Amino acid sequence: MPIEVRPASVFEDVRAVLGPKSPTANVCWCLSYRIPSKLNNELRGPARGEYVAALCRARPSPGVLAYDGDEPVGWAAVAPRSETAFARNRKIPHLDDLPVWSLWCVRVRPGHRKQGISHALITGAVEFARSHGAPVIEAYPLDNGDARVDLTMAYAGIRRNFERAGFAHVADTTSVLAGHPRILMRFDLC
Repeated sequence: MPIEVRPASVFEDVRAVLGPKSPTANVCWCLSYRIPSKLNNELRGPARGEYVAALCRARPSPGVLAYDGDEPVGWAAVAPRSETAFARNRKIPHLDDLPVWSLWCVRVRPGHRKQGISHALITGAVEFARSHGAPVIEAYPLDNGDARVDLTMAYAGIRRNFERAGFAHVADTTSVLAGHPRILMRFDLC
């Protein structure tokens, strides 16, 4: 069955991909770049999941999910840059005043990797942004060359995967993640 990408509007499916095994754990839930750091530090345990549940009920949803049949197998966070920490990030340049959307997290569940799900998620995030009127979508992946990337830190994606999806390298950044520089890549939607 082919992988299908849909808006992340079903909280239980988002929880299956992003949520902790223990409801009291303080895992990211992909909130670190979405909300102000003070709020991110204040939300603890179950409150983090409750916040994400509210995002799933909002429109647009907080990203997209990849499904293998009915099973959620991957996640991509995508939103208007103005609603994220990237709007204020000094390490990642702003190239113009366009209402850019940001794609900053791509996650595939263990047991489902190396099946093209990351590519489907990137493509799905591009279509999601396009369907909401975005003129451009940006990503900030690692420029790791042939070096291996720790899976925990690979959430930002890698340059090669974004190039395969049609993104172009448009600027370097001063941001570094897991010892690799991050670059600014864009996909024009107009």
